[in-house]
Amino acid sequence: MSPRPPVAPYITVSPAAAAIAFYTAAFDARQKALMPAIDGLRILHCELEINGGSVFLSDAFPEFGMARAPIPGEPVTMSVSLEFATAEQVDEVFARATKLGAKGEVTPTYSFWGTRTAALRDPFGHRWIMNGPLAQ
Repeated sequence: MSPRPPVAPYITVSPAAAAIAFYTAAFDARQKALMPAIDGLRILHCELEINGGSVFLSDAFPEFGMARAPIPGEPVTMSVSLEFATAEQVDEVFARATKLGAKGEVTPTYSFWGTRTAALRDPFGHRWIMNGPLAQ
């Protein structure tokens, strides 16, 4: 079996180095791989482990026809879902991320589907949805 995850979101975000710092601080991400671009200014590829899963990211490379990063204020249609072991983790991560510059879209609340849920936009425009089970 490959050591790479079977499915992982790949985020185009510029500056990628700032996003890596934000995700590390807000989501306790752990860097698993990093490939700087030959220009020495951008990140060609990064793999972050977040909450037991992987997220890949890179800077935009428009000169190669690669996807551009979202423009500030432009809605991003893809979201990343984080499933936590406890409801308390949803509150903790939401508070930490918003303190670091994320904008809350759904403050932590009890959902009708039986979780503690919240949603936010990181400073780069990407949406993160969080869920944690309610105590039984």
